Amino acid sequence: MEQKTYDGEDFYKKTYNFVKAHNATNNDFINRFAKGDISEEEFRRFSIEFFHFTREWPSILSTLLVNTPDEDDARNLTTILVSELGDDDPNKRHELLYRKYLRSLNIDPVAMVKRQQLRTTKGWLDGMRTYFSGDHFEALGAEFGLENMAIPMWDKILAGFKVWKEKHPEYAGADIRYFTFHRELEEHHEEAMENILGTHKDDPVARDSFLKGAKGILDLEEKFWLGLADQ
Repeated sequence: MEQKTYDGEDFYKKTYNFVKAHNATNNDFINRFAKGDISEEEFRRFSIEFFHFTREWPSILSTLLVNTPDEDDARNLTTILVSELGDDDPNKRHELLYRKYLRSLNIDPVAMVKRQQLRTTKGWLDGMRTYFSGDHFEALGAEFGLENMAIPMWDKILAGFKVWKEKHPEYAGADIRYFTFHRELEEHHEEAMENILGTHKDDPVARDSFLKGAKGILDLEEKFWLGLADQ
């Protein structure tokens, strides 16, 4: 494959730039969201479907951790997982912040736990589990893709909330600390994944699998976003 002509440092830049430019964070729905140009039904659908990701993500990430043979890779993944669980403070578990967001929209998170997911949401979450249970380097590539797409994703979501609240005063009290908090954390998550890629960037076999995993999971995420649109 093409990346075999790259040295390790160039491969990191290639993969990083690929992730940042992927349509997972540059598609019709998320771009409309960033402009506040979505319907109320789309806004509430986003809020509910993203909750499925938020509450399942620690379990999904744990799957990757327990299938990671390299101790250095596992250490970096552990820092991300511990962060998701509140950094030793159960009251700061990220899902709890999201539940407060839902309640601020008068959506009952307890009822949403058993709500059937959209096909595209389920496909994205199941895809994570599949990648994280399979080829180790594909799994790391998928995780690299997820962590490095996060900053542009949060930036568009936060921009959208700003416009949405201005257009819809009834949502002015929406508690968006989950989103602002995550934006602050993501640079540390990127650093952890950079450390992991740095360990394997000179292995051509690992590079092939790494990029395959990143592309595969981001393709599924793009479908997740597009699946939120009014049909």
